[in-house]
Formats: sequence, C-alpha cells, structure tokens
Amino acid sequence: MKRKLTVWVALALAFCSTLSLPQSNYPNRAVKIIVPFAPGGASDFVGRIMQPRLSELLGQPIVIENRGGAAGTIGMEVAARSAPDGYTLVLGNVGSTAINPGVFTNLSINNLRDFIPVTQVVDVPGVLIVHPSVPVNSVKELVAYVKANPGKLNYASPGSGSQNRLEMEILRTAERGMDMVHVPYKGGAGPAVTGLVAGETQMMFSTVSSAMGHIKGGRLKALAITSPKRIKELPDLPTMKESGYADGSSGSWQGVLVPLGTPREIVERLYAVLVQTMKTPDVIERLAKGGAEAVTSSSPKAFAEFVAAETQRWGKVAKESGAIAD
Repeated sequence: MKRKLTVWVALALAFCSTLSLPQSNYPNRAVKIIVPFAPGGASDFVGRIMQPRLSELLGQPIVIENRGGAAGTIGMEVAARSAPDGYTLVLGNVGSTAINPGVFTNLSINNLRDFIPVTQVVDVPGVLIVHPSVPVNSVKELVAYVKANPGKLNYASPGSGSQNRLEMEILRTAERGMDMVHVPYKGGAGPAVTGLVAGETQMMFSTVSSAMGHIKGGRLKALAITSPKRIKELPDLPTMKESGYADGSSGSWQGVLVPLGTPREIVERLYAVLVQTMKTPDVIERLAKGGAEAVTSSSPKAFAEFVAAETQRWGKVAKESGAIAD
C-alpha cells in the first residue's frame, strides 16, 4: 500500500508539474494577436508597429490575425472563445470593447465578463475629414453647407454602431437640421476612408492614423481634431472644441485583452512586456507619425476599471442618439 501511495503521489506531482509547465515556460511558441478589424485601419496600424518589439521581448513570433466584421464583434467573439493560455490576445479598441455592448442587441459575449483587460497601449485622436470636392474649410462651414443641401450629402462610418458614427451623431445633435445619408462600411475605418477618398461619400469622422497619409497627400481635407489639444503631426489643425464644439472631444483608445481564465502569472508577464514595448523610443516615434500616442495603464486592474467606465459612458451616448447596429 505504501508503495502504491508513493507511486500515486509521484504521478500526481508529475501531473501538477505538467499543468504548470506552460505558465513557467511561457511563452514557448508563437503568440497570436487578433485585430478585430480589416487591414488598413488604426488597430492594424498599431498592432503591426507593436509586433517586432513585442516579439523580441517575448522571444517568440507574434502573429497578427485580422478578423474583421460587424464593427469588431466577430474578432472579439473569436478571442473570447480561445483557450485562456496566453497564446491568443486581442487588440480591442473603444468601439469593439466599450461601444458595441451599447449598440448591439444580440452579442453572444459580455466584454466586461469574458475578458481580462491587460493594459491600454495607445490613444488615437479622431479627425473630421471631407472629400476635397466639398467646398468647406472648417466645421462651421461644413455644417452650413450640409444644411444648405439637405439629403444630398453622404457620411461614412465603419459601421452603424461605431464610434465614428456616434461622433457624427454628437455633431448632428449639436447642430439640428443636418440632413445627411449614413453609409456604413464593413471591416473598420480603412474601407470607409478608402470609400471617402474615392468620392463614394463626402465626409466622416475617422481615426487620425487611418487618414493621416491621405490628409498629408491632399486626397482628403481635415477640418478638426477630436483630441483635447492639437497634435504635433498636424499642428495647424484646430480641435473640435476650438471649432465651437466642446462635446466633440473623444479618443479612440486601444488596449490588449486576454480570454477570461488566463493565469495571473501570464497576465502579469504580458503587462510587463507590453509596457516595455510601448516605452520603446522607436515604437513611440512610429506611432506618433501616424497620429497615435503610446499610453499604458498603471495596472491591469486600472485598465479594467477604465474599460468599465468607458462602457458606461458610450452606452449613454448610444442610448440618447438611438444608434443601434444594423
């Protein structure tokens, strides 16, 4: 009996050791980051800038997987249902993480319940942009032009319940009588911005990183930035507040989350390397050129509290505007 007991104890210890092995050796294979939007948008831009440095710090390849569709809900659902082992991360943004719960009535996951927030990584200001054919040079001029041409102008967004759509609804609430046609695109800001460049629509709110190249190339005209202050890359562009719209200030933050159940040691390891990644001078510089600012949370708990507050904030805006995803 003693011999059998010894064998059982040895087997149990070996089993427990095997269970803890992935954590103690983490990571020992490639790590995947799901970007819940199509290539070309702000999330894809941020993810690919983070990728080399994060791979270097973790000592394993980082694979970016674009899973766009339904304003980010598809990619978030895939991430939530992935194994909670630290090998699948998701780069959520304000829309896919905090806004979608307020505009989608049939979500199969609960972002506040099914994920562990690790840290914010960037803040990306938004920008109000128009096609060069629109004869305006300020927000006030755009409002007047829309009112003078009721129903004749289209505005784009990455989806009916997206942040960019809600930003336009905030402007329309401030300026009654802006009769426009909403054209929702699928797959993130990239396709919507491309449609605007092609002249399919006349205006939209977008993240700066999605539109920066087109703005500097003269293919789009920027009217105002949604951040509280002007940005270095576009120093002559006024803020929405400077343009007379105090409620037009908002940012499109992004952060890393992992599926619920991911071991605490792995969450802490990821937090440490992500903070180190976002403090890398080359990463900071490349993000800034695209209009994004590297920003990290003081702890995973702090990021979780921030996500909860943002979910409440945007849920209120969605309810008041009546913006429901198609």
